[in-house]
Amino acid sequence: MRIAIASDHAAIDLKAELRDWLIEQGHEVADLGPETTDSVDYPDFGYKLASVVADGTAERGVALCGSGIGISMSVNRNPAVRCALVSEPLSASLAREHNDANCIAMGARLTGSDMAKACLAAFLDTEFAGGRHQRRVDKLSNPEI
Repeated sequence: MRIAIASDHAAIDLKAELRDWLIEQGHEVADLGPETTDSVDYPDFGYKLASVVADGTAERGVALCGSGIGISMSVNRNPAVRCALVSEPLSASLAREHNDANCIAMGARLTGSDMAKACLAAFLDTEFAGGRHQRRVDKLSNPEI
């Protein structure tokens, strides 16, 4: 699977660890930055991540910041992207199954690396259920429906 990953300065270490883990799992990973712990603005990286998921360059996205809140808000500004803030595997799985989430966000200050890997595995291993959920997911991208 093609996966894009981005963070802010607070989550650079978790981003590197998850990037390497995803590559070990056989995924193609695009690291969208940042490269250093110098202070950056999370919206810039959230928008970049949303763009590559929306245009199909990446099938899934992983957004990381200190809490996961700010970067998830910026990713969700793109109507083609559904980013779920998760902190444990059940939420990650349900985000895919019920909401067809194509991105997840996590907080590096709140979620340890083992839990982040478990969330990411659940997210990637779960398929969208469709059916009764499809109508609702369609409304996320087009409120006029």
